[in-house]
Amino acid sequence: MNSLEEKKQRFESFFLIKHPTKVNVSIVDGKQAMQTMQEFESNMPYAFKIASELSEIESQALKPLRSMGEKLEELVKYLQLQARKIDLMMSYILIQQDDENSRAEAVKFGGGGIIVSHSSAIDIGTTAEVKIFLEQEAAAIYCLAEVINVEAVDDLYHVSYVYTHIREQDQELLVRASLHLQTHQLRNNR
Repeated sequence: MNSLEEKKQRFESFFLIKHPTKVNVSIVDGKQAMQTMQEFESNMPYAFKIASELSEIESQALKPLRSMGEKLEELVKYLQLQARKIDLMMSYILIQQDDENSRAEAVKFGGGGIIVSHSSAIDIGTTAEVKIFLEQEAAAIYCLAEVINVEAVDDLYHVSYVYTHIREQDQELLVRASLHLQTHQLRNNR
């Protein structure tokens, strides 16, 4: 077991982007919180398993073609359009995983954790199932996360969650998404 300080360090070891993001947060019982990574992955909803794989495949498939020069520019454009069609279908599938009873909004997210705005405080040490919907990336992440900090902001509470159960490829997707959003925000601020 890691101490609260170690969990906070892990949370802070990744860049956090300030960006409103749709999430679902559901408190889990102790048994689910203590499951192994293998049990976590086998219990993960299928839509979330394939979402990150599709995103990774798209990213890897276009890399070699981009370096082949102008000859393949039209092929790259065509493949990007095909990938966009798949993204749109995947977005539709993933939105079916959104449960309005557990819907909340994240104010910041990154590779180490997420900060979610709640109407009431949640006890530090509480574990939750978290679904993160990255609409710009046509992706969604399923993970378990533990509350490590609660801060009162106006009439709400900003609850910081550190990921306790997350697949490596999903964590990488969160890092890439935060960097893409940061680049977009910097361009808009010029």
